[in-house]
Amino acid sequence: MKIYGLRVRNWYFLLLVLLGLGLGVPGCGQDEPRKKVDLSKVQDLPLAKPEDAITYAYLPQYAHTVSYQRHYLVMEYLAKTTGLKIRQVFPDTFDEHMHMVGRGLIDITFSNPFIYVKMADRYGARAFARIVEAGGQENFRGQIICRADNQEIKTLADLKGKRLIAVDPTSAGGYLYPWGLILESGLRKEDFAEIAFAPGPGGKQEKVVMAVYSGKYDVGLIREGTLEVVKDKIDLQQIRVLAFSHWYPGWVYAARRDFDRDKLAKIKEALLALDYENREHREILDNAGFIKIIPAQDEDFDVVRRLGELVEAASKN
Repeated sequence: MKIYGLRVRNWYFLLLVLLGLGLGVPGCGQDEPRKKVDLSKVQDLPLAKPEDAITYAYLPQYAHTVSYQRHYLVMEYLAKTTGLKIRQVFPDTFDEHMHMVGRGLIDITFSNPFIYVKMADRYGARAFARIVEAGGQENFRGQIICRADNQEIKTLADLKGKRLIAVDPTSAGGYLYPWGLILESGLRKEDFAEIAFAPGPGGKQEKVVMAVYSGKYDVGLIREGTLEVVKDKIDLQQIRVLAFSHWYPGWVYAARRDFDRDKLAKIKEALLALDYENREHREILDNAGFIKIIPAQDEDFDVVRRLGELVEAASKN
């Protein structure tokens, strides 16, 4: 066996030598100098997007399939009305969504107000429209939920010592808004046995509900409307809404910094023209979960900036 193994290794070595000689002959001529490649110098190349396609992204608060189902009619309408090429892209996380806006990979973003404020302040994104919710509200709010059979939780004070799960540190309805209410009640992070955020990409709102429903966590923070999304997955009678946050500005359409003004004007005009009394438009709006789109400007979201400052200050104390 030793001799056989030795012969195999020798043949293998000889084969490598022959291949090396064969490959080396055409690669280096007598008058062609060798080039040294420095592999220590590596440069990240930015992701590219087609120059003629406008990218549109829905902040991934729900699964990507839900994001697509809710907004594909909006994109089809925009493309037909404006004559522009528009495609939906699907960031996996809130942070990825923000960074893609900052890098120019998302042209039109539909996000919650807290994420918008961050993108505006960091990357120069600017609001141009916001939605009116299906209930006729221009603002929206978050919810604090628990299991209906949890008799230990009846008021916000009862949250002390409990396990809490929220959507994401940058979620408005799924963290910032209801957490602001908790701070107003006098509780702080150290008063909880655990504070966690929903794992993985997309579908985070649903994951919070499921975590509370299964009993893994005592209390969850979600945006109002999420329970409607999961009504076919769980028995909603097993979930109790403990409290609602204050109302804050609704979801916002914004354009990245330096986005073409003429294209933005066409998109804004088309969105503002959506009319719930128009049968075709109603299908688009119902599918997306709102009934109207109204003009917006950056100053509309200063109240969200102040809330963010309150939450940040509380985390440092």
